[in-house]
Amino acid sequence: MGGNAFLLSIIYLVVGIGVEVARRFYPTRFVHQLSLSLDSLPARALEFVGALEPLRAAYLDGRVSDAQVRLLFGSTTIVVIFILAFVVGILVGGLRSYVERRAIRKASDRGHG
Repeated sequence: MGGNAFLLSIIYLVVGIGVEVARRFYPTRFVHQLSLSLDSLPARALEFVGALEPLRAAYLDGRVSDAQVRLLFGSTTIVVIFILAFVVGILVGGLRSYVERRAIRKASDRGHG
């Protein structure tokens, strides 16, 4: 679970860095749309916890740099990925446990019949 989340985080960050480099040197419409797509996950997560508006205000006031916003978005995405991996791991583990208990129960019922 943790390994998959770590790998997914690394992939996301590498893609993000690639898109950011492309956005700075080859600012096409496609690259811009791709950048917005990558930013939507952390933006929604920050909005959910009430941190997007203060961040936006600080950015527009010049108190937060572009690099700081990128770092915060990247960190937020990593946190979201790990939370999702944890939740999925708990659900899959619970389902597996349920199926195993049910199989054991059926096997013991057959043995006593």
